[in-house]
Amino acid sequence: MTLHTSTEKPRSKHWDVRLDLFEEGDITKVHAVLDTGDTTLRSRTSAQRNPNDTPVPEIGDEFAVGRALIDLGNQLLAGRADSASGDLAAPG
Repeated sequence: MTLHTSTEKPRSKHWDVRLDLFEEGDITKVHAVLDTGDTTLRSRTSAQRNPNDTPVPEIGDEFAVGRALIDLGNQLLAGRADSASGDLAAPG
């Protein structure tokens, strides 16, 4: 087994995610923005409480935010898939 060591300086970046939540009756809406410094991705999602369920606003928040984060992740992966073949196949 070969241990790979690098003499390159570690790279760090900072990405910001903003989540704005809005409640309208039994519906929780989320507007999510991911700013990578190079790209800005946006997602708008929602969650609706089943009328037979007990009202617990935190659950609606969690479902709506979870959906927004999944959507942002899918956008990131879709963008990476579009450019990955060129990036990964390039000799280096």
